[in-house]
Amino acid sequence: MSGTGMSGTGMSGAPGTGYALDAVSRLHIMAAGVRGARIAEHVVAAPLAEVWAVMADLEGEFGRFQPDMRGVRILRVSGDRVEALARSKYGLRAHLRGVLRPGWCWLQSRFLIIGMAAAPEPGGGTRVALTGGVRVPGRAAIVPFGTASELARAMARLGARVDARGGPGADG
Repeated sequence: MSGTGMSGTGMSGAPGTGYALDAVSRLHIMAAGVRGARIAEHVVAAPLAEVWAVMADLEGEFGRFQPDMRGVRILRVSGDRVEALARSKYGLRAHLRGVLRPGWCWLQSRFLIIGMAAAPEPGGGTRVALTGGVRVPGRAAIVPFGTASELARAMARLGARVDARGGPGADG
């Protein structure tokens, strides 16, 4: 289907079971169900393990690449389920609940949605997608003001954080 924003690289036939979607393609599907959601997508020139180490570090690196986040504190982890408290640079707080597993993160509170995905890119690097924003309480909707530019800034900062941690000349 054209216009979905998903390339053929994210989908592969699985005989007898339909299609297997990578995490980035799955994030596009999740965001399609949230009115006002925007997605920033980019290929980072680093292996998935290095990129995801930055993205999944909610208490450390996450606040360094997300422009409006001051910090996140993990309250509970049970398998891939996560509960955390987030604080924005404006002082707003969110009690987030969701899933964090390799290549995939979906967290939401009453007022905030955060979605992140990463998958190996054929030919090298890691395809990354980010979505999120201020949620309209009780509805699957995001207030769309400023989200596209903020996601683009987050993507640029993510690339810089990956470079700083594992790029050429880094100690690893």
